[in-house]
Amino acid sequence: MLPVVYHPIYSDFPIPDGHRYPLSKYRLLNEYLADNLWPVSVYTPSAIDTSALKEIHAAEYVDTLLSGSIPLVKMRRIGFPWSNILVTRSLTSLGGTTLTVDLAIEHGVAIHLTGGYHHAHYDFGSGFCLFNDLVLAANHALKFENIDKVLIVDCDVHHGDGTASLTANRADIITLSVHCEKNFPSRKPDSNIDFPLPIDTDSENYLNAFLPCLRLALAQHQPDMVIYDAGVDIHHADELGYLSVCQDGISKRDTAVFEACSAHQVPVAAVIGGGYHTNHTQLIPLHAELIRAAINTYYPTTWNTNHD
Repeated sequence: MLPVVYHPIYSDFPIPDGHRYPLSKYRLLNEYLADNLWPVSVYTPSAIDTSALKEIHAAEYVDTLLSGSIPLVKMRRIGFPWSNILVTRSLTSLGGTTLTVDLAIEHGVAIHLTGGYHHAHYDFGSGFCLFNDLVLAANHALKFENIDKVLIVDCDVHHGDGTASLTANRADIITLSVHCEKNFPSRKPDSNIDFPLPIDTDSENYLNAFLPCLRLALAQHQPDMVIYDAGVDIHHADELGYLSVCQDGISKRDTAVFEACSAHQVPVAAVIGGGYHTNHTQLIPLHAELIRAAINTYYPTTWNTNHD
């Protein structure tokens, strides 16, 4: 059974009517897996210890955000109104990404049904990201014996600017970002490997660009673990992405990541990342490709029904 991490709080915090954040997609994805009897084992995370946050973020930023004393201008940059439940949700989701790391190290692969908060910087959040779970998870993984280098593979349509800035002076965390060059954020600090793609890049050109880049990164850096941000906002119908990748292209991308990690015997912790549509149900088949690809790669004999 594929380990997946989920908590009901992921889709349960207050946001204004008409907000662009796809709040219900986490609940809908979890329900989809359960209703269709996908061979997954669901793990429930606990909130992260706040001391772990201060290993990668400024202590003052952490304290003011947790207490609600953060300046309004900084909350506007994040994009959510402050609330206690928002903080609890954030801490729980961060605990979920670190739990996904633990499970991936134990089983070879695990998936978090949220995550990918790559716009959070050292002392400010941005783009719906309060804290950076990718860097937090990498930092967590490096505490394990025999894990000396982590590769973050970020395939969200938006550049992982917070991840790049937080790891700029670290040799033990390697960052790879494949993104749309003309999209948020406007400032894109250097990742170790950046692959900006032009607007309307289609599936064939996306895969022709990304797959050699992935293979080179694995061969060159020889990581002991991969953290994979599998954003589906590269899809042609995404409302905040400007690429033109189809669902089959997303499937091939996710499959390629898992097959490459499996071939290199590198554990991979994946988060579902971004995906934006007014009708949240439209996102579920796209995010489900990540789970399908993981099962087909690592647990192919567990399918007992038709999951087309």
